[in-house]
Amino acid sequence: MTSAIEWTSSAPIIQWLLDGDVSIQYQTWRDLLGEDRPDLQERILKEGWGAQFMKARHPEGHWGQGYYQPKWTSSHYSLLDIRNLCPVQDHPLIRESIQLILDTRKSDDGGVNPGKTIEQSDVCINGMMLNISAYFRMDQEDLTSMVDFLLKEHMADGGFNCRSNRSGARHSSLHTTLSVMEGIHEYQRQGYTYRLTELMDAYQASLEFILLHQLYISDRTGAIIHPAFLRLPYPYRWKYDILRALDHFQDAGIPWDDRMRPAMDVLLNKRRKDGTWPVQAKYPGQVHFDMEKAGGPSRWNTLRALRVMKRYQPGFS
Repeated sequence: MTSAIEWTSSAPIIQWLLDGDVSIQYQTWRDLLGEDRPDLQERILKEGWGAQFMKARHPEGHWGQGYYQPKWTSSHYSLLDIRNLCPVQDHPLIRESIQLILDTRKSDDGGVNPGKTIEQSDVCINGMMLNISAYFRMDQEDLTSMVDFLLKEHMADGGFNCRSNRSGARHSSLHTTLSVMEGIHEYQRQGYTYRLTELMDAYQASLEFILLHQLYISDRTGAIIHPAFLRLPYPYRWKYDILRALDHFQDAGIPWDDRMRPAMDVLLNKRRKDGTWPVQAKYPGQVHFDMEKAGGPSRWNTLRALRVMKRYQPGFS
């Protein structure tokens, strides 16, 4: 672990991050400088990006046109974006919105389901929803059916696929697998216990599935699975990319594995001459507002890349 003093060698970049939105400030202090700043966390939903998300919330508790429409202004993706700001976890309006979903969108299979015509719940959506619900510390009894559903959909090759219960997929998806891993990790971090041992077994198998693919390489052909996996979007929505995976690994305390090296090399090569990383892509769709512009330097991606480097590349600056 690199100390905060060593990280002052990146002082201009650190200061640039600290000049950003209060959510970036909070995570920079916490993750790069090693200092918890609850005073900043308390401000996240009161100003800047967080306040803009809260302003878009309807009085009945939803965003957009309801739970999942339209992308990306629906309740689901608004809550995911808010969760990633890392605000206080006991915010009453956020918890009210999540409870509304948990009370009204459960399917017979136990999963949260945005659809009215599709009986089967979506595994990827439930991984994200477990992440959101656990972060905001919803009651465990409201999460048990989601846990049951996800464990039922764990695949033989180690990961998860949103089409496993819809079209009979036999091979896991990196998109879905990472979403579920994020949900399981947050569930464990917040102290939930229901079927935790089974969830952690599924997590380890999912981790091995991603590492088997060196984060973006086919284990059968050695080719890049999809060029989009090497781009750096933010927000990342439901979609997989190497920075999202590496940032999750550092957050979860996953030890270095040499199979991370190809992705780390790609990430390092994407650093700009000014020491920042860009936003390389935006996913099309309606948004509440743009946190950053595609093509320019990104505080989000720079923050995430630096905390990856802090864990896995000691002495990096």
